[in-house]
Amino acid sequence: MSIYIELIMREEIKHFLEIEQAGTPNMRNGYYQRNLDTQYGRIEGLLVPRDRNGEFQTQLFAPYQRHTGWLEEAIIRMYQSGMSTREIGKFIERILGNAYSPATISRITDVVKEDIEKWHTRPLHKRYSVLYLDGLYVKLRRKTVEKEVIYVVLGVNEEGYREILDFFVGGQESAYVWQEILQHLYQRGVKEVLLGVFDGLPGLEEAFKSVYPKADVQRCVV
Repeated sequence: MSIYIELIMREEIKHFLEIEQAGTPNMRNGYYQRNLDTQYGRIEGLLVPRDRNGEFQTQLFAPYQRHTGWLEEAIIRMYQSGMSTREIGKFIERILGNAYSPATISRITDVVKEDIEKWHTRPLHKRYSVLYLDGLYVKLRRKTVEKEVIYVVLGVNEEGYREILDFFVGGQESAYVWQEILQHLYQRGVKEVLLGVFDGLPGLEEAFKSVYPKADVQRCVV
């Protein structure tokens, strides 16, 4: 693989210097070595060409990048599956031979948190024909592994398309939490709902009606 990468970089600097030579006397200035971790393994002693003015930069990787983007994606996927940052660090050390501290992995997984936060605060339609409310119990890892509820709100808009409006994680299902979730959706722009569909959780119908008093309600079929 290193042969092909080096070939590409030689073509890159050749093209770069052809453009540069029109106005400056820049030229090649040998190579420097670096290692690059890829999803196919580590490339040792990769020869990266350089120019005399130090202006050339390959498009294959960033100046101080030591691994391709697959590693960040793998860390994020492991984090999403419930592995702790320390467990991920040990796994990366076993396959690559170098340790990633929990702090470093936390910075990478912060990308997931930022995306989720943007999704949680995105604007919603004003009017939905139907809102489906459901609490799904799954095993979640915190200090221990326990079953906790994931509150899921699925909406059907006026064009008939379904979308997950929001979800929240934590504790045991309660009508009080559902009421807070519905109030949050109302503040984000969901002002009108024609029909609410949910199970017979005690107090849930009253909680729904407190936010959308004009909507009809229907028990879901289990």
